[in-house]
Amino acid sequence: MKIPFLDVQKINARFETQFKERFEQFLNKGWYILGSAVNDFENAFADYCGVKHCIGVGNGLDALRLILEGYKITGALQKGDEVLVAAHTYIATLLAVEQAGLKPVLVDVDYDTFNFNTQSLENALSAKTKVIMPVHLYGALGPMAAVSAFAKAHKLLVIEDAAQAHGAATNGNIKAGNLGDAAGFSFYPTKNLGALGDGGAITTNDDALADTVRQLRNYGTSSKYVNEHIGFNSRLDEIQATFLSVKLKTLDVDNERRRAIALSYIKNINNVEITVPNYGGGKSHVFHLFVLRVRDRSHFI
Repeated sequence: MKIPFLDVQKINARFETQFKERFEQFLNKGWYILGSAVNDFENAFADYCGVKHCIGVGNGLDALRLILEGYKITGALQKGDEVLVAAHTYIATLLAVEQAGLKPVLVDVDYDTFNFNTQSLENALSAKTKVIMPVHLYGALGPMAAVSAFAKAHKLLVIEDAAQAHGAATNGNIKAGNLGDAAGFSFYPTKNLGALGDGGAITTNDDALADTVRQLRNYGTSSKYVNEHIGFNSRLDEIQATFLSVKLKTLDVDNERRRAIALSYIKNINNVEITVPNYGGGKSHVFHLFVLRVRDRSHFI
């Protein structure tokens, strides 16, 4: 019996009727770029995350890149500044830092959580450190209380890589995307909140950053034919935004289902060769992936 790693078509099948209705509306309206659907989704996702601003962009890599570029323009960062990044992450995290002309400094992770080992942060700190970028890897929040305290003590920006953590929340129900100065999300089709193509978003409570990023995503434009900055072409598509608005309504329910399945695995996998995720319940993990550790990986495969 062949079990697919992820059946995206099956996941999206339950939304088919709503997708077709929204697509019909999209065609009839005839507005394809940065229209009301993007605005509606941005408002809904900002409200969901509990932040003032959401800016839809082309993908998750661009979300992180544009945050960093935006902070360079506002004066909080300059070329060559260092960014503390978890050594165990997806390459997009590092690409965003490098492409923005900054230097990634890799920090060891905790094997139990795959997130920052907070003891290693002090060792990685230098006079050029300006940002700490926690990665909520596999859907589990990083150690944000420790990260926030460390950032405050050393006057660092906190930029969340929340590409895999849509809906993850602290015990106080503060969600990913509202745990730092800004956050980058991906809506790649396999994500917990996935589009039917590429997409991403930036969330922040920083008014100046939000205004700057809105310009940067659209060629640096402040108004028609007025380009304030050397910008990018990275806009969330109108059609993807309308699909995401449909799926956002079921995100919490879907995340609860993922947690229930994960807890079932954790309870029932009893094998000395396998280490299951360190999770005992709660909203801090949304299980974008259920990742095992094994003694002999090649033999296990």
